[in-house]
Amino acid sequence: MKNILIPTDFSENAWNALKYAQQLFENTTCNFYLLHVSDFIDSPMSAISYEISENSQTQELIKTSKQELNILHRKIEKTVSNKNHKYFSIHEHGFFLEIVKKHINENKIDLIVMGTKGATGMRKRIIGSNSGDVITKVQCNTLIIPKGVAFSVPQEVAFPTDYNIFYSHKILEAVTEMLGLCEGSIRVMNVSKTDRRLTKVQEKNQEFLSDYLNETFNKNNSFHTITNKSVNAAIQCFVESRDIDMIIMVAKNLNFIQQILFDSLAEKISFHTSVPFFVIHE
Repeated sequence: MKNILIPTDFSENAWNALKYAQQLFENTTCNFYLLHVSDFIDSPMSAISYEISENSQTQELIKTSKQELNILHRKIEKTVSNKNHKYFSIHEHGFFLEIVKKHINENKIDLIVMGTKGATGMRKRIIGSNSGDVITKVQCNTLIIPKGVAFSVPQEVAFPTDYNIFYSHKILEAVTEMLGLCEGSIRVMNVSKTDRRLTKVQEKNQEFLSDYLNETFNKNNSFHTITNKSVNAAIQCFVESRDIDMIIMVAKNLNFIQQILFDSLAEKISFHTSVPFFVIHE
């Protein structure tokens, strides 16, 4: 049984993320927890005010959100007929990140699936604040689905790495599970900003990863080194040339993941908006 948390704001982006998860786990027994957080509190002071006096406008907003959550649940019941899947609707009022953490513990969540909800505009970040906070601050594997990305069984999976971290059993188990779902091939790629050679630690990590993948996936893996001053530009080129369907990253390597997800601008990089990201936590 897999427990999957789907945060939703009732947008098309959130609905698309749910559909992707339904299809990816089509043959897996799952509990889907649909979570909507009415995050109307702007500060601790407003939270105190809310406790003292239940503002009628806030109550009306909460009522509307609950109604939308019920509509979403009914929509799923009408459009989905998979006996492997069960759905539970959850409505909370408060701070988004704290509530997500709470339900991860209460419902023993294995995976979070959510849309990017990125800002639009030439100078704004592609990954939205909620998605970004979940990736970096919540200890739970997370699958991020860009807006409008239709599901197709991932055949080519990229694994960008700088080999600076040791690949623990938990990391490799998550990689194995995802590749088992999509029956795809994993392409490990290292981006070198110069012609600098790997350190001894990096070489050991690379060797360990190579041994594991060769033993587990036989010939369905390959290793690539790309020299480029920009990590994002290198990944962009790799994604396009290999027709990559999904990118897997490890959250433990925070500096590397920030380069990929949070430091690029929309007008220069497009793979963020076309390829799902699976972020693994230990």
